[in-house]
Amino acid sequence: MKTRQIIFPRPYEAELIETECREPGAGEVTVELAYSAVSAGTERANLIGDKNVSGGSDIVAPFPRSLGYSAAGIVAAVGEGVSVNVGDRVIVYGGKHMARITVRERSSIVKLDDDIPLSEASLMYIATFPLAAVRKTRLELGEAAMVMGLGILGQFAVQLCKAAGGCPVIAVDPKPERRALAEKLGADCVLDPTAPDFPERVFDAAPGRINAAIEVTGRGEGFIETLDCMARFGRIALLGCTRDPNFTVDYYKKIHYPGITVIGAHTQARPSEESYPGYWTHRDDIAALLRLRKGGRLNFAQMINEIHPPENAPEVYRRLAENRDFPIGLLFDWTK
Repeated sequence: MKTRQIIFPRPYEAELIETECREPGAGEVTVELAYSAVSAGTERANLIGDKNVSGGSDIVAPFPRSLGYSAAGIVAAVGEGVSVNVGDRVIVYGGKHMARITVRERSSIVKLDDDIPLSEASLMYIATFPLAAVRKTRLELGEAAMVMGLGILGQFAVQLCKAAGGCPVIAVDPKPERRALAEKLGADCVLDPTAPDFPERVFDAAPGRINAAIEVTGRGEGFIETLDCMARFGRIALLGCTRDPNFTVDYYKKIHYPGITVIGAHTQARPSEESYPGYWTHRDDIAALLRLRKGGRLNFAQMINEIHPPENAPEVYRRLAENRDFPIGLLFDWTK
């Protein structure tokens, strides 16, 4: 069957094309997507041809390529041996920006109840990234937590640190509108890292310094600023993907001597089949997020800033490539 898909045919370009969607085989499900969410950092790196998108390979990034790994929709067809039915509402993770997509049920589908909008559900997979990072810091009740960088991952991290009992939760970003959103989502203190008295303001808000931090900027400067705010034996989860490794750290003074733990928190650095403390599978993390959303602990609706038809993909990705006022949460609506 013919379907529509967004691809990156060349660096800095996006197109909406017609392509094929195969029928589901055994263990597979075909889903008519309602919404797919843009994960700005990863998708920009793929859009511009950054080599550091697949485990740090030095091979030149190949084109065409495609993204769109967080989505939600309605089951349209099923193969043998699956547990969902045609008409079920589902989260699709690890897929593509496509109108109709066929995926493995076990590794790509989580069933949804009727009380969560598909627009919000399309963000669930993206939200598993900061959830894994917070888990890896082993944040305890009453510990001071800081989130450095308030894009979509950072905004979810603020909410998750709050839900996990971080106190205070300090949200840091140079953009005032992002700080304002973080405050609305529950941050106890919002700070500008470019302010000359930034470390002192952190220490005023958290007199014992920061116990657990989520670094989401992916920039060396952000990592160093985070290190400068940490308490002895503090833990930092590196959630942001570092695209420019050309920076230096005084490892002895900033990490070794104070006993700082630095944790790689790439979303693929997790078990695939069975969860254990601090390291949950994607499926289990999605299930946890659904419970938190139903319990009123997380706000997904305020994370959605713009919804576009897929036909707007060239302009959307031009904005992303230029980093010009790109929104926190942007969805493609495949129902129109």
